[in-house]
Amino acid sequence: MSWTRFLRYFRRAAPTRDRIHHHHQSRKLSSDRCSDDNGAWESMEGLLRCSANSVPLSPISFLDRAAKVCADRTSLVYASSNLNHHWAQTHQRCFKLASSLAHLGISRGDVVATFLPNVPAMYELHFAVPMAGGILCTINTRQSAPNVSVLLQHSQAKIIFVDYQLADIAQDALDLLGKRTRKLPILVLVNDSVSSSAIDTTSINYEYESLLAAGHDGFDIVRPRSEWDPISINYTSGTTSRPKGVVYSHRSAYLNSLATVLLFRMDLFPVYLWTVPMFHCNGWCLPWGVAAQCGINVCLRKVTPKDIFDNVTQHKVTHMGGAPTVLNMIVNSPLTDRRPFDHKVVVMTGGAPPAPQIISKMEDIGFNISHLYGLTETCGPATYCAWRPEWDLMSPEERSQLKARQGVPHVGLEEIAIKDPATMENVPADGKTIGEVMIRGNTVMSGYFGDLKATEEAFKDGWFHSGDLAVKHADGYIEIKDRLKDIIISGGENISSVEVETVLYNHPAVQEAAVVAQPDDHWGQTPCAFVMLKEGSNADAQEIINFCRDHMPHFMAPKTVIFQDIPKTSTGKIQKYVLRLIALRNND
Repeated sequence: MSWTRFLRYFRRAAPTRDRIHHHHQSRKLSSDRCSDDNGAWESMEGLLRCSANSVPLSPISFLDRAAKVCADRTSLVYASSNLNHHWAQTHQRCFKLASSLAHLGISRGDVVATFLPNVPAMYELHFAVPMAGGILCTINTRQSAPNVSVLLQHSQAKIIFVDYQLADIAQDALDLLGKRTRKLPILVLVNDSVSSSAIDTTSINYEYESLLAAGHDGFDIVRPRSEWDPISINYTSGTTSRPKGVVYSHRSAYLNSLATVLLFRMDLFPVYLWTVPMFHCNGWCLPWGVAAQCGINVCLRKVTPKDIFDNVTQHKVTHMGGAPTVLNMIVNSPLTDRRPFDHKVVVMTGGAPPAPQIISKMEDIGFNISHLYGLTETCGPATYCAWRPEWDLMSPEERSQLKARQGVPHVGLEEIAIKDPATMENVPADGKTIGEVMIRGNTVMSGYFGDLKATEEAFKDGWFHSGDLAVKHADGYIEIKDRLKDIIISGGENISSVEVETVLYNHPAVQEAAVVAQPDDHWGQTPCAFVMLKEGSNADAQEIINFCRDHMPHFMAPKTVIFQDIPKTSTGKIQKYVLRLIALRNND
């Protein structure tokens, strides 16, 4: 499916009231164009929808506001190049970059790809690309050249911005793409204030700062005609010949930006440390959200405990995010990497639920942890553990267990339910009955680009089917138990890999743990634990198994323990499909 057909399809699918404001702006809306409003407009005289009261929602408006309200306040800092911009500068740079993109031929609906870590250019492109009418496609920086070439072809990207450290991979990807098509994207190199003498420049068309400088301030922003127009495409995977490109609209990105700011408890002028990759769900929509609060973006090329502590103390960071792996990395960091700070840092963690003991240790250091849950298909964050004051009176262990839950939907969503996927009935709110997490609301994706069948399957029965398994507690808070594909069925009993992992993290020698199903001739499946021990610690497989049997029902305890490093994605998520292959080979 081309982008033109994709746009046409979703504009047809959008509610009538979101389409009609382009017509009949000078008179009362006719009844045939208000059928979706159930006669509300028809029954009330004197109402008018026009440019005075109806503007398509778009997060690019946050940059305009920040430049007007806080022109001289710091917008972005980057230690690697001693860079310090204020909001007027960021606004001007994004304008000029959008102008240059238009000069290169980018117009409404064209795709611009990035292959960048969390450097300033990546932040600026989140505004400049949609300001030129384009659609931003952020490619995971840990993708291989063959995968990058597949994503470039699938997305139909016309330009790709590439970090100097990734130039060789990008070139190999373009070489592979050139064997399948003659239309290659323009390559723009982002140098990051380093010498490019060692970089092969034969295939580089432009350099980032030179391209930006060539733009002009008087560029007219190409605003969306409809808030349903696509703003970005995020790929859930590039490892197959049929990648799934998740499309966000200006509307969903706008609403999720504000919802994420609220669940992060961001007041005006936050200082946000970029430990979540901006290529992942557009950084949970916070490139736009931080602008809405006129905050400071602290860019971080590489996430290490030392860099985290250095930036927290130097810039008085107030907020950061990351997968539980990042928390684990901080908790187990050497004392020489740590620096004391005298303020609390709000940390939102996503992915698998962090072990309660990890939460407790993080808070001892000075980080206030909350857990959120979401998917690429929900623009990132969808639920969070909304904290209740009365919980402060509980013991540290009880508080940590509560914080490990995924909680309630944020204000941008309509509803989250735990349902039996066979009957579509809600499961009892007893904290025990497992069902599938299903979601509906305005921050759910528009669909999978080029794959209408997958889109319709994901939206079957009027809900987005997440593929995650959870329970609902009596207070309405949900708790993720596992991915549907990660649940272990042993002798007819369901075993949550997350629950086994939580017990493993309680062992004093365990630094990281992951549990997957291993085939078993008698039980069907049994838990197989992968464990990485803390430096200087010792434990054998039987000790780990006995520890688990002492702290949980015996049938849930691992039957096999494998000691090794835990493979992860670039966003810190454990690659359980890799572990399942290892467990399968170990079983042979």
